[in-house]
Amino acid sequence: MSYYDIDSILTDAEKIPCTFQLDIPDLGYLDNNPGQALKSGTKIALPLWLAEMLAIANLGDDIDQDKSFVSFELPAAVGNDVVQALKADPRAVPLRDQSPHFYGLATHMMDLSEEQELGSVLRKTFVTRAAEIALHARKVGGTTGSKGGPAEEASNLGVGGAGEEFLRGLDEWERKLFRKAHDGSKAGKEWMDSVKKR
Repeated sequence: MSYYDIDSILTDAEKIPCTFQLDIPDLGYLDNNPGQALKSGTKIALPLWLAEMLAIANLGDDIDQDKSFVSFELPAAVGNDVVQALKADPRAVPLRDQSPHFYGLATHMMDLSEEQELGSVLRKTFVTRAAEIALHARKVGGTTGSKGGPAEEASNLGVGGAGEEFLRGLDEWERKLFRKAHDGSKAGKEWMDSVKKR
């Protein structure tokens, strides 16, 4: 991703539950204790960019060579409950309710954590949901049939069907995929109509 990518910036701002591994003077304000030291074992939700930097930085002394400033847990958006629901049926989980930038957060957490199952679940989720997105993108806004008859490829998305609920649950990356698929399908239909007229 680009340095100026707004989606990347918003993903890095997601809060991650962290636990401090040592006492840090004068940072008590992070835990609503101004002027005090931040005690070891304190749990605070930090932005992903800061949690990552503190987790990978080690203390650098000979005693605690492998100890970092913080340890972190997987956020609720990619926690065990969500992973189990995605394993059951990826289409039934509204990813936007978990995080507007679900895939960005999940891939970032996959890089930082030792969680092996998350990668395979994300792959299956993406493939399953991409097929569903392509189906909806092709059908949305279908044209009416000849002589005012029913639409040939119209979708029930506009009348509160299950498709509309699915589209509402798309994260930002999936919404971009939907727009591109819809625009491509629409342009293809327009091209075919222009070829038929000739």
